[in-house]
Amino acid sequence: MFHKQDSTMQKIIASDRAIELLENGFCKADLHVHTSCSYDVPASYLTKPENLFKKGLSDGLNFVTFTDHDTVKAYDRMGWKRDNLTSGVELSITDMENVGHTIHINAFEFDKGQYAEMETIVQKKQDVYMLLDYFNDNDILHMYNHPFWFKPGEKPNIMAVPELAKHFPVIEYNMQDLKQKNFFSMVLAQRFRKGMAVTTDSHTGRMGRVYTVAEGDTFREYFKNIEKGRSYMMIDEPIWKHISHELNAWIELIFNMEKRMPHEGDYSTGVEVVDRAVSLVCGDNRDKHPYICNMTMHLAQQFFGSGLPFLLYRISKQPQVSRIGRVVNN
Repeated sequence: MFHKQDSTMQKIIASDRAIELLENGFCKADLHVHTSCSYDVPASYLTKPENLFKKGLSDGLNFVTFTDHDTVKAYDRMGWKRDNLTSGVELSITDMENVGHTIHINAFEFDKGQYAEMETIVQKKQDVYMLLDYFNDNDILHMYNHPFWFKPGEKPNIMAVPELAKHFPVIEYNMQDLKQKNFFSMVLAQRFRKGMAVTTDSHTGRMGRVYTVAEGDTFREYFKNIEKGRSYMMIDEPIWKHISHELNAWIELIFNMEKRMPHEGDYSTGVEVVDRAVSLVCGDNRDKHPYICNMTMHLAQQFFGSGLPFLLYRISKQPQVSRIGRVVNN
């Protein structure tokens, strides 16, 4: 049923083509989604695991997985064995010896004991190749997330990325990253004959706005078809628009953020100055000064909706994009 394609670029399809495939037995999933259990997701009715799970199913996702940052608390809360729910996590591993910077990896279909072992490798061994060996030895599905995203403050070793990409079965096309960086990820996937999956990487409950289409009666069969390149990526809107929508949703959640539960930990964007600004406009301050908070929210939404922040970000990353291009094209 799958029709071989000439290039990786042709695997990007619009929703009308995706609907045709879905009507003919294909499945869809968004393989990178965060819940309120992630430290950088605002606590909200929309981002709680149980509500996101229901939303995913109601929106037609055949498989739902949550990939919170270095935690499986969503599964502890919901239960590890539920129909249409697949265990997942986004692991952050800083391997200075083999890589030189922090990378993010999504892992799927593991149990709680296996997660504890993966956590030990990530935190104590800090060896990405040991982690990859563990995945392979235990038949754990995995994906290289946004290969050309780099943690703020780190000096990336861009040269290490193509070599590392050789060892992953699937490479991510991330809608939170620049189009140019995703293009270079696609080049690596095509060069090394790797599968690709498009994801929202949503932190606001906007899961499923893009998705990967493949055949499979089970999540494992579905993922294995992605590994083999027997899949399509449904993308209906440009990245800048996707990011603008995500930012607007994030602002609204921030201004209406619920008090986080003890098991969720404190909220943080990872940027101290932004965290301070957030603390000024939500919680008790919102109750004390509702007019000021509402006006601030409105102005912030107008600013981010203008596309200017994304343009400034893209301009600031052009020197890095140029370096990436030289490495990938060599």
